[in-house]
Amino acid sequence: MRTVYVNGDYLPENEAKVSIFDRGFLMADGVYEVTSVLDGKLIDFAGHAKRLERSLRELDMPHPVVLPDLLDIHRELVRLNEINEGMIYLQITRGAPDDRDFVFPDPETTKPTVVLFTQNKPGLADSPAARKGIKVISIEDQRWARRDIKTVQLLFPSMGKMMAKAAGADDAWMVEDGHVTEGTSNNAYIVKGSTIITRHLGNEILHGITRAAVLRFAREAQMQVEERSFTIAEAQAADEAFITSASTFVMPVVEIDGAPVGKGTPGSVAARLREIYLDESRKAAV
Repeated sequence: MRTVYVNGDYLPENEAKVSIFDRGFLMADGVYEVTSVLDGKLIDFAGHAKRLERSLRELDMPHPVVLPDLLDIHRELVRLNEINEGMIYLQITRGAPDDRDFVFPDPETTKPTVVLFTQNKPGLADSPAARKGIKVISIEDQRWARRDIKTVQLLFPSMGKMMAKAAGADDAWMVEDGHVTEGTSNNAYIVKGSTIITRHLGNEILHGITRAAVLRFAREAQMQVEERSFTIAEAQAADEAFITSASTFVMPVVEIDGAPVGKGTPGSVAARLREIYLDESRKAAV
């Protein structure tokens, strides 16, 4: 049985409780982060912590845990649950006022809710999917306009995952105004010639922590990077495609809406970027 963290306490998961009046439950009024664990250490923790601060600031939500304490909590959960490869999920909501109301509660009297739990994922780094690639479909992006804030409003991405599953695919790329925004839980890329192409940052997509690291490593390896939007047709005609996220690292995409990308097998650019990312991230893990 897992040990989880709830508002300052480490508890068996079956004893963890959150109020029915919590605004995360009632209003999706909360933010989250997912940090991967490799070799018992946290991958890119500083990046996730920085984005968490930004998400909270954008929602005018107080940050309930100082950075050193947040790191200690993550490490303690890794220790208590004996996680070698896996993930830590963190969620902060605006808290649980005495009753339901659209108006934000007074932060002086309603403290944020802080929840963390681990997911044990042996073989996370050596994923079979990375060797064969994944298939995606395209769907209309029907999310709200502030996708740059990592909120717990995940209903449409969940629906997108189910649309992909129903179509016999692994995931979905969302399209808005004719251009790909991102995957349901990842950033999207194509490779044309020697150039890696991914959508530019803005309110339309999540500012991926893995995205930032991968693009930095790509540039350090003298790869060409172009940050701009692209269409599904352009992606289908690309030499390679891939996604990045904290849980998939760099994952090749070999089919889009039934059409093979390149040779229909994982390409060398995605494979090299995955190798670099894993190597460099392990070196910097805390």
